[in-house]
Amino acid sequence: MIESGSTPLEGIAVLLLDLDGVIYRGPEAIPHAVKSLSKAAGALRLGYVTNNASRTPEQVATQIAGYGLPAEAADVVTSPQSAARMLRSLLPAGSLVLVVGGVGLVSEVEAAGFRVTRLADDVPDAVVQGFSPEVGWEQLAQASFALQRRPEIPWVATNTDWTIPLQGGVAPGNGALVSAVHLAVGRLATFAGKPEPEIFEVATERFGSAPEETLMIGDRLDTDVLGANRAGMKSALVLTGIDSAKTLLASDASMRPTYVFQDLRDLHTPYPKTIRHTDADGVHTVEVGRAVVRRKDNVVRVARAGAPIDLVRAGATIVHDSGLKIFGLDVDPPIYSSL
Repeated sequence: MIESGSTPLEGIAVLLLDLDGVIYRGPEAIPHAVKSLSKAAGALRLGYVTNNASRTPEQVATQIAGYGLPAEAADVVTSPQSAARMLRSLLPAGSLVLVVGGVGLVSEVEAAGFRVTRLADDVPDAVVQGFSPEVGWEQLAQASFALQRRPEIPWVATNTDWTIPLQGGVAPGNGALVSAVHLAVGRLATFAGKPEPEIFEVATERFGSAPEETLMIGDRLDTDVLGANRAGMKSALVLTGIDSAKTLLASDASMRPTYVFQDLRDLHTPYPKTIRHTDADGVHTVEVGRAVVRRKDNVVRVARAGAPIDLVRAGATIVHDSGLKIFGLDVDPPIYSSL
């Protein structure tokens, strides 16, 4: 995490945003998200980057605009767009592609110049797979049959998200459905969405910002944060979706965000500096705001709680600085359960 004192928006030209768990959950906007992003939109461009393959950019933009945020189809980067871009590098125009997914994926595959089928008996030249609520056994079976019949053809999947946060809870995502086909055919798909570079390349080409002037905000370490880090962008984990303080503490170096937010109001708040100290007895101290956390050997304890989000930031820093695996540490529970 960065040692700042300035707001996370300083030096940023484009703000890339995940959707589920960041802006909304199900049909409801997440508290403080719309107001905070509307304020940010006055100074920089907002781009929306989603792994959800079930809807078109127009449909996504309509939902976002319905909350009062500036959004047009061109502001939305989807994993189907990334998958179609990948297919164009693998197949000649006019090739036949078996699509597992909904209108969001079908429309992008057709727009890229390919013919679409749902049947393995049509002997497709590739299989592309993305999430849609209507995907069931029959579509998964057709993909499996096509890949068994022609093992050499490309199999592109929009994303690896194992879960989707919805209003009623957490549901299986595209990664779980791709895994079902994988178990049937014994081969791996090539992925196009977050955290893979393809979708971030689409975003940077679309919005024309340098990676160092781009901040990606997401609720998942393994897609949003990992992908942004790989792309050389700044990253922020917001604790309103899938990943929690506990998973943050356990994350490896590739998935550690530049910033940690309790909610999107933190975009406009000076990010507290991180102060480290090690005394002669080998006691390591990290202070963030008024929160103070200490580590001696493998024992991590709260010395002063401070604000809950600062306690999470201090705890994550001291755990990550230790170089030790989380299962080898005795961590004070308030550090990861205060939010």
